[in-house]
Amino acid sequence: MKLNRIYLLLLLLISCFFSCKNQSKEAVSVEITKLPYFNSADFTPEWDTPKHKIPEFSFVNQIGVEVTNQTYKGKIYIADFFFTSCPGICPKLTKNMADIQDTYKDETDIMLLSHTVMPWRDSIPLLKEYAEKHQVNVDKWHLVTGDKDQLYNIARIGYFADEDFAKTQDENNFIHTENFILVDKQGYIRGVYNGTLPIDVERLKRHIEILKREV
Repeated sequence: MKLNRIYLLLLLLISCFFSCKNQSKEAVSVEITKLPYFNSADFTPEWDTPKHKIPEFSFVNQIGVEVTNQTYKGKIYIADFFFTSCPGICPKLTKNMADIQDTYKDETDIMLLSHTVMPWRDSIPLLKEYAEKHQVNVDKWHLVTGDKDQLYNIARIGYFADEDFAKTQDENNFIHTENFILVDKQGYIRGVYNGTLPIDVERLKRHIEILKREV
């Protein structure tokens, strides 16, 4: 009887092992085929519910050319916020944006958009110098400056890029965020990523591929 119980226990353990292994394989094989929409600052994913579009904007890029929503019409793009004298996270953000630029250098429907959060310092010549230093392709990646209130408003209301503002509603706070925001061809936010982390940048690239397949 004792041997039978041991035998049955072994069978159960073996059965559980293969069952868990199969479930693990199934979990790994699940492929994301659609991205959610993000319509609020808490970034709660909503499926099949596009509500919030990036509002109208008009800024000036590193060579003095106006950049608006029309510049990105029908484009997938990644937006972020930085300033040229930032010694902390900005070099990482710029490096990872440059990596995305290189990955999609031959795809004209994928672009990048970096907004300065220090427009009182980041003049057009300074942005141009920064762009040249980091090999920014102006046909693909715009570094923009403009009116501070407009830049901060689109960061907070348009891209939900200022977590502190969402909590405090203090308009005097300086914006500093590590987020990359993925925007689809219709102007809807489809993803948010930590732009300082290579693993999150790779996730962003996978999600770009999903958006490319959308009709």
